[in-house]
Amino acid sequence: MGTTEGVLQVFSGVAPRNLCSDPSSNALGLAYSFNSRLVSTKRSASKKIKIPVYASVQSSTPETCGVQGFGGSSYKDRRIDRLKFSSCRCQRAEGVGGTTTGNWFVDSADDLNPLNTMVNGPHVLNFDDVKQLKEEKTDSMSNGAPIASSTIHRANVDPIEEEAWDLLRESVVYYCGSPIGTIAANDPTSSNVLNYDQVFIRDFIPSGIAFLLKGEYDIVRNFILHTLQLQSWEKTMDCHSPGQGLMPASFKVRTVPLDGDDSATEEVLDPDFGEAAIGRVAPVDSGLWWIILLRAYGKISGDLSVQERIDVQTGIKMILKLCLADGFDMFPTLLVTDGSCMIDRRMGIHGHPLEIQALFYSALLSAREMLAPEDGSADLIRALNNRLVALSFHIREYYWIDLRKLNEIYRYKTEEYSYDAVNKFNIYPDQIPPWLVEWIPNRGGYLIGNLQPAHMDFRFFSLGNFWSIVSGLATVDQSHAILDLIEAKWADLVSDMPLKICYPALEGQEWQIITGSDPKNTPWSYHNAGSWPTLLWQVSIYFTKLLQKPTQFIKDKIIRSRI
Repeated sequence: MGTTEGVLQVFSGVAPRNLCSDPSSNALGLAYSFNSRLVSTKRSASKKIKIPVYASVQSSTPETCGVQGFGGSSYKDRRIDRLKFSSCRCQRAEGVGGTTTGNWFVDSADDLNPLNTMVNGPHVLNFDDVKQLKEEKTDSMSNGAPIASSTIHRANVDPIEEEAWDLLRESVVYYCGSPIGTIAANDPTSSNVLNYDQVFIRDFIPSGIAFLLKGEYDIVRNFILHTLQLQSWEKTMDCHSPGQGLMPASFKVRTVPLDGDDSATEEVLDPDFGEAAIGRVAPVDSGLWWIILLRAYGKISGDLSVQERIDVQTGIKMILKLCLADGFDMFPTLLVTDGSCMIDRRMGIHGHPLEIQALFYSALLSAREMLAPEDGSADLIRALNNRLVALSFHIREYYWIDLRKLNEIYRYKTEEYSYDAVNKFNIYPDQIPPWLVEWIPNRGGYLIGNLQPAHMDFRFFSLGNFWSIVSGLATVDQSHAILDLIEAKWADLVSDMPLKICYPALEGQEWQIITGSDPKNTPWSYHNAGSWPTLLWQVSIYFTKLLQKPTQFIKDKIIRSRI
C-alpha cells in the first residue's frame, strides 16, 4: 500500500515536495533502449495555425531532444507552419568518412534564454548538486552503455507486476528518440486499430502515475510539455473554431517525407481535437486531466520548475478561462455534450455528468495551488475560489442519493414557482426507476450520474464517485456511505472482472433510444456497464483513503479480486 498512499497524498494535497531522493535522475535512461530515430531538419506545410508568441524560448534538456518550448505571457496572432511547429528539432552528426554517428545534438536554448539565469525559488538545484547528481548517474553506467532495466530491482519483484511493466514499456511512443507517452491499446492480434495507436490524454494518466511512482519522470515531463504546445493550434471543423485552451483528445507521431528530398524524413505530431474523432466531440476532460497530472508530476518528482515555466502557467490560465467563461447556465457545474469524457460515445450523459464535475473540481484545486501569485491572476483566482465553493455545495447537496433522499423525492411537490422551492429542479417522482428502489441498500449512498432540469440520471458511475472521494468533493460521511454501498453491492459493481464503469446497463428500448442502437455499447459491454480494470488504480487510492481499518469483508474481497 506504500505507493498507493503516495498517490493519495499527491491528490489530496498533503504529499511532500519530493518523494524521491534523486529527482533529477533519468531512470528512463535505464529503462529504455533508445533506437536510432529519423533525421529531421525542416518542414514546409500548407496548413497554417495561430499560436501564442512568448517572450522567451525554452527547449528540452541536452540529454533529450524534442520540440522547442515557448515561454512568455503575452499573445499575438502569428501564422506559422503547422507541421514545422510539431516536428522534431534534433540532428545527427556526420562522422569521419561520411558515416552517421549515433550521437544526438540539440541546440541549447539555455544559452539563449535569460530566464534560465534566474533563481526560480528554493527548489532550484545549485551547481554542486547538479554535478554530484551527474557523477552518480555516470557511475551507474557500464562502458558507456545503460545497465539493462531487467537487472534493476530484480529481487522481490512480483512476476505479474514485472509482466505488467514489460507490457507497459512495449506501448511507449517515442518522438525524436524521447519517450512521449503510451498508446491507448496494444493488441497485436487486431488489424482494425482505428485511433487506438494514438496517445490519449486521459488514457496516459494511469500510465503517467505509474511512471512517476517508479521514479521515471522524463516521459511524464515530455508528455506534459509536448501536449501543452499542441494546445495552441488552430482547431477548426466546418469553418468553426472552439475556444482557446482546448487540449487535444489524442495525438500520433507520424513520419513524413521532407519537402524537396524524398530520401529524408522527419517525425511530426498530429493531434486530434475531436475534428477526426468518432462523433466529432471535443474532449472536455483532456485539459482537466492535464492539470491534475502536472500537479502530480511536481509533487512526486519534486521538480517544480515545469509548473513554474511561463508557458505552462499560461496554459493553465487558458484552460481555466475556457472552463470558467460566463455562459447561459445557471448552475456552477460544467455543461458538456454527450461523449466528451471517458465515455466518449453516446450514452445519455450530456448535460452535467458527474465525471466532468469531479475532474473539474480536482483541476481547480490543483490549479489554485500551482498558479503563480501575480496581479494578472487576481481576478482568475477569485473566480476560481468562488466556483469551488458553489460547485462543492451543488454536488454534495443535489447529486447525493440514499434511502432517505429517495423518500424525499417520492414526496416532492412539482411545478413550484418560488425562491424557496424544495424541488428546485422540478423532478417528477415518477421518473425514479424501479431498479433503484430494490437496489439501493439501507446503509450507503452515492452521487448520481447527472442532474438537469426535470431530469436525474440515477445510474452509478464509478469514475465520478471514486474521483469525488479522491479529490475531496464528496464529504467524509458521503465517502464512507459510497464505500458501504460498494460493500453491499460488490457482486454488481466489482464481481469477478472489475470494475463496472456504470450500473445498471441500458437495455431494450431505452438502449435503442439513448445510444441510437450503438452496436459497441450493447448492454453490459464497453461504456454500457462494461468492465474496465483500468479503474482499479483509482479504487486503490479510494480504499487507501477510507480503509484505514477496513472490515474483514472488504479485506477478503480485495484479496480475492487481486486489487
